[in-house]
Amino acid sequence: MQLELQIARRMAQSKETRRPSVMERIAVISVAISMAVMLLSLAVVFGFKREIAANMSGIAAHVVVTDVRGLHRTDAAPIRITPSLDSLLRADAGVKHLQRYARRGGVARTAEAVEGVMLKGVGAEYDWSHFEQWLVDGALPRVGDSIRTKDLLLSKRLAEKLAVGVGDRLELLFVEPDELPYRDRFKVTGLFASGMEEMDYGLLVTDIRNVQRLSQWGEEEISGYEIHATSLAEGRAVAARLDHALLYDETVDADNATAIAVEALYPQVFDWLKAHDVNAVVILLIMLVVAFFNMSVALMILVMERIRMIGILKALGMQQRSLCKIFLYRAALIAARGLFWGNLVGLTICWVQGYFDVIKLDAEGYMLSSVPIALDLGWWLLLNLGFVAAILLLMLLPASVVATVKPDETMRYE
Repeated sequence: MQLELQIARRMAQSKETRRPSVMERIAVISVAISMAVMLLSLAVVFGFKREIAANMSGIAAHVVVTDVRGLHRTDAAPIRITPSLDSLLRADAGVKHLQRYARRGGVARTAEAVEGVMLKGVGAEYDWSHFEQWLVDGALPRVGDSIRTKDLLLSKRLAEKLAVGVGDRLELLFVEPDELPYRDRFKVTGLFASGMEEMDYGLLVTDIRNVQRLSQWGEEEISGYEIHATSLAEGRAVAARLDHALLYDETVDADNATAIAVEALYPQVFDWLKAHDVNAVVILLIMLVVAFFNMSVALMILVMERIRMIGILKALGMQQRSLCKIFLYRAALIAARGLFWGNLVGLTICWVQGYFDVIKLDAEGYMLSSVPIALDLGWWLLLNLGFVAAILLLMLLPASVVATVKPDETMRYE
């Protein structure tokens, strides 16, 4: 074992109690708290990103191809399904799954409440994997059968507001400009809860042929396509390529069709996520400063307590570099103990929250009903290694104080 490390380990225990000093304990606790807070902050930020990205891809996919004139309207103009358009969309290597949809704005009316809703029709190729996870009661609607059904899937919160349940009939009203409103009735077959109540509150899902009939469209007319890519980042690239192709490819019969990434379709959601990145950086910096301050104070006190030892070692011929290494080893040992307890506490809290959802959220303000947690070995290792590197780098300043100690002046500390 290196002499410097051996001395550092012997310094860790006082002669009287054989236990760490008070200042050393304070430094360990400071490092542990800082590490736990940073770990929790990153786990929550990455959790929000993962959950909201997954939920948004379930509600609106990664890319939407629709008429450019109706991007943010409830009743968009239809686009026509053509072989050339279908081939162009499927030819892109980033397209993982392609599905048609049609939508129409309306009003849900019961004796208890009246709510504005968005009726979304889907076909037999629709990916139900997200809604299967979100389903809390009943069953998914049957779509694409040879016989058109009027099954309806709606959010649990909307069902509670309208006082309807599985098996009930729900009346929807639709209004056209300069025309009398007309109504239709659907059967509630299932209730879902995605956790993003602000996004899914008024969403109703049914067979695409119901929406086409209500909109007086033909079988080849739809609101657009939803495209699933491998990730949000890939979705942005796919949207850019498809939008360019739709604009300049003269062989495609799709006037006014455009491709837009879900991040551009719902900018307020992803801008809100970016604000969390800033918050996480601020928390990391504050915790690092707190840990550095306490570590510096503790190490300075350790240096002052060992002035006589430093003088003796210098008199015996120990080099300045070796003396600095002794106190850097002390700092490393303190940081290691703090990291151990900080990781233990932080990971335990993450595990409890991840499995039991102890901490709840207001879905209207945070888009999720509970605090999400996402742990990844990669960023966890980088956090620990970066924290240790930063602490040791910053410890060079207090450790360099040993250079000012003169052997002939240490007698005053007898």
